[in-house]
Amino acid sequence: MDQPCSRSALRACLRDLAWLNRTLFGYRPILHWLESLNLRSPFRILDIGSGYGDTLRRVERWARGKGIAVQLTGLDLNPDAAAIAAEVSPTHSRIQWVAGDVFSYAPPDPPHLIVSSLMAHHLTDAEIVCLLQWMETQAATAWFISDLSRNITPYRLLYAFTRLMRLHPFVQNDGPVSIARAFIPEDWRRYCAAAGLAPAEYTIRAFTPGRLCVARTKPA
Repeated sequence: MDQPCSRSALRACLRDLAWLNRTLFGYRPILHWLESLNLRSPFRILDIGSGYGDTLRRVERWARGKGIAVQLTGLDLNPDAAAIAAEVSPTHSRIQWVAGDVFSYAPPDPPHLIVSSLMAHHLTDAEIVCLLQWMETQAATAWFISDLSRNITPYRLLYAFTRLMRLHPFVQNDGPVSIARAFIPEDWRRYCAAAGLAPAEYTIRAFTPGRLCVARTKPA
């Protein structure tokens, strides 16, 4: 999935990944985190590695249901992913989709919150540390990373499930590979320390099934 492919192949892959995300309660961690912040509108959220855009569209629905005014931006390195996210979003959606490299991206309006879902396991260790430092610099209020937990049980279950459901071949391959490349809490403690964060400045929490999340809320 990280390799070049046609837009049609990418669209089919991202569509199946979004279905898998919904089926496995993949939006629950970020919605739980947003609820815990007791946000007041208006505020801005930047989603890094936004892909198909399904996470940010779910956040948009959440904000609408709460009557909270938000400005949502999805950033993805792949221009085709940004274009696909725009294509599949409803006409009433106000989300902005941007193609660009996070490490050279300067948000025109500093985001209050920065989120990242299922992106970190695609990065090297050094890139993850850089990502944490970038989020810490750019987020005015808080940031949140939702990624996978490295564990043999979800690896085996996902391997079987993606094949049973006949999901896109990219998903059948990349799903289990992503879990194998994912994280345990000690990994995140090491990354955060390298990024200059003290243990008291962030939290690590697991969500069933197979998610491991890192959250940071800055002092008021």
